[in-house]
Amino acid sequence: MKSERIILGIDPGTTIMGFGLISVTGKTMKFLQLNELQLKKYDDHYLKLKIIFERTIALIDQYHPDEIAIEAPFFGKNVQSMLKLGRAQGVAMAAGLSRQIPITEYSPKKIKMAITGNGNASKEQVAKMLQSLLALTSLPKNLDSTDGLAAAVCHFYNSGNENVGAKYTGWEAFVKQNPLKVKE
Repeated sequence: MKSERIILGIDPGTTIMGFGLISVTGKTMKFLQLNELQLKKYDDHYLKLKIIFERTIALIDQYHPDEIAIEAPFFGKNVQSMLKLGRAQGVAMAAGLSRQIPITEYSPKKIKMAITGNGNASKEQVAKMLQSLLALTSLPKNLDSTDGLAAAVCHFYNSGNENVGAKYTGWEAFVKQNPLKVKE
């Protein structure tokens, strides 16, 4: 394992995609960046997916992350929203996989538990804990970016733990782990 590594955390969405980056040296993490991609102004769902893919590639090319942590979609009541969220997550994953970056998925509860110790914590509680952990001077208006940062921090805390979630190191690994999702 490299002595320094960069983790990109992504909170996928078709309205707002939040993301955050940390660098890790040994057992120390350092805040690099958090931001969000605003997609509200676009009506075309396919255009949103294209923009998510391109922005994720741009982040990869700019920061050269060694790993990506992504929040898994939660199971809600609205099937259409779930489908759109799953597509956004898939497009962000495809961007990472196209650059051969290992990806690990974490459930929202697992991320909240890793950051606050409470799997039912609010977005505000997660953001405040991140502010304290990483000495952030301020928090963004929308907390989607702190959710992305939380995914990266959760991944840091779970490094070396084999039972963290679904891991994909490339298309071949994804296909091998998901044979029912591939048509021949």
